[in-house]
Amino acid sequence: MRCRALGVFFRFICLCVLISITGIGRAQVVPNQKKTPVKKYKPPIYGIDVTPADVNFEDYLYVLRDKRVALVMNQTSRIGYASLLDTLLSLNINVKKIFVPEHGFRGIVDAGSKVESYDDSTTGIPVISLYGDNKKPTEAQLKNIDVMVYDLQDVGVRFFTYISTLEYTMEACAENNIDYMILDRPNPNGFYVDGPVLDPSVKSIVGMQRIPIVYGMTAGEYGKMLVGEHLFHNAEKARLRVVRCHNYEHKTKYRLSIPPSPNLKSMTAVYAYPSMCLFEGTQVSVGRGTYLPFQIWGHPDYANVFKYTFIPRSTVGAKNPLYQDKTCYGEMVGANEDDVLKKINNKVRLNWLIKAYTAFRFQDKFFNAFFVKLAGSTQLEQQIRTGVSEADIRKTWEPDLKAFKQIRKKYLLYRDFE
Repeated sequence: MRCRALGVFFRFICLCVLISITGIGRAQVVPNQKKTPVKKYKPPIYGIDVTPADVNFEDYLYVLRDKRVALVMNQTSRIGYASLLDTLLSLNINVKKIFVPEHGFRGIVDAGSKVESYDDSTTGIPVISLYGDNKKPTEAQLKNIDVMVYDLQDVGVRFFTYISTLEYTMEACAENNIDYMILDRPNPNGFYVDGPVLDPSVKSIVGMQRIPIVYGMTAGEYGKMLVGEHLFHNAEKARLRVVRCHNYEHKTKYRLSIPPSPNLKSMTAVYAYPSMCLFEGTQVSVGRGTYLPFQIWGHPDYANVFKYTFIPRSTVGAKNPLYQDKTCYGEMVGANEDDVLKKINNKVRLNWLIKAYTAFRFQDKFFNAFFVKLAGSTQLEQQIRTGVSEADIRKTWEPDLKAFKQIRKKYLLYRDFE
């Protein structure tokens, strides 16, 4: 037993050394293109990505000792080269169950597709899907669990469903007297707040709370707001612990080392996503089935209007893409990160959507039923149909945005961008 303990300790120390030397799995700074004085920079360290020298290591590890643990995780839940699951098991943490969000355990399931439950072939641990009919863990699924640990790399956009999974699992744990821990991660779109605020009448898995499309909070901050504002059933009973990131501020920009979903393949796509995902509620393709999803948009009927072309093909994460094997004509919104960042200018942009609507031959069929859920209200569709300008549309967002920003500030754990 003593030799085994020493072996586990030795492997853990090696892992820590690897992380500290390579920085793998940590956020990366986007290079500054201007010539500015060089400043010493410390890369952000995720709530999970810690070493014994960091105070928050013991802040979460000792809580898990001798407890029955459930994990909410996927392919982004990593320490260096190792997954959260493998790391905790190597430290003799008693992991009983794994809950997975949209896109599944490995992050390759198509958007909106059913995620299956199964037993992990290596460990025998049950892997339970929280996407589809079973969005919220049941009492039976939480039986014999003492603490749930959430570690998913979010992208800070209301219709990205990981924050819905966060809310459902927090509510289930509050109802069943189970401790809840968030291993926080930086928000890649955490440097601004913008977009229409959700109308509760159109609540769905892609929008559950009165927040804008871009809400500028980490998962830890958002979880604190859910509890503090009593935004779910029995929130007052929640026992929440947030393991904070180190060296992170909301103005920080960095590259994710692992795609958070199969069609957010690059930081260019992550930055464009808040504006581009609205196309998913229309007849226009956003490039699923190409190597540039959420960086391009188009439709087969735009041949006489736009010159840029692409052909969606069946691929991992996009098995049956819109307009499969057909030539689509449209635009590329940005060739690289700097291009997209300059164009969005810390805003949810509507110019591409309005341009596509204006050029569409059958405008009465341009929007589908999903658009209202993505937009968060019926108002935006009507504004575009009646020709309201982007500037005037944005003015209608201001009162709700102002109110949300006041609430948001109460729960920030990191220095704000303003």
